[in-house]
Amino acid sequence: MDLSGISSTDPVFGTTPTVPSSQLDKDAFLKLLVTQMQNQDPLSPADSTQYVSQLAQFSSLEQMQNLNDNLVGMATLQQNNALLSQLTESSTLIGKTVQWTDPNSGASSSGTVTAVKLSNGAALLEINGQDIPLTSVTMVQPPADSGSSGGGGTSGS
Repeated sequence: MDLSGISSTDPVFGTTPTVPSSQLDKDAFLKLLVTQMQNQDPLSPADSTQYVSQLAQFSSLEQMQNLNDNLVGMATLQQNNALLSQLTESSTLIGKTVQWTDPNSGASSSGTVTAVKLSNGAALLEINGQDIPLTSVTMVQPPADSGSSGGGGTSGS
């Protein structure tokens, strides 16, 4: 039996029910406040100090939310700065010979760093075509051609 005027696309039977937000923002608070004022009993109106108190509490809550947003932004900025710092510091190893320990096998290897990159928030050194985590490096040696010839003293009397 088919009923005319009723279908599955009607708002009551629709497949996308509206779910109220679990968080109230300042617009919702002001709408509630205005609705409360409009629907109050005119013979016994609400105390105006209650409205002022609610508004002060809401203002305080809004400021705390703004502070939280700022802290989240600062944490993100700090994380980005840490990544940039890691990349900058790692780039000083280009051309140097490093020794590292493979975290899987425990074997020690060495080679010259040819490039540095960031991957998943960690600095990777490119050595002999392999990507080696910076955290696996155990020793850094200067380039082979930058060594001094020794001596250092003066001869003669």
